Amino acid sequence: MTLNEIKDILRANVLTKCDTNMHIERVYSADLMSDVLAFCEPESLLITALTNAQVIRTAEFANIKMIVFVQGKRPDRETVALSEEKKIPVLITNLSMFDACGRLYEKGLRSCPDAE
Repeated sequence: MTLNEIKDILRANVLTKCDTNMHIERVYSADLMSDVLAFCEPESLLITALTNAQVIRTAEFANIKMIVFVQGKRPDRETVALSEEKKIPVLITNLSMFDACGRLYEKGLRSCPDAE
């Protein structure tokens, strides 16, 4: 699934300059960055309600390709600047984490690790 498709499915806004054709096959949702490090597969999408710079740093370390902030939460300018520096696209949706995950699952994205 491409970033553009994810943006449309989640009715999200893209906050960073990025490749809108970037491809994602897996998604992980968490607010505990230790869980992200333990369970998220490289090159996945991270869905979280945390909006601080630690999310970007964790994403860089875990080789996460894209981040979606849920519940309309907006990161500060420094966090957005860091995401641009690290070339990690950031999106915002007003959906809850549950609804965002459900919509992406319905359209074919699977979780990390895949439980099927």
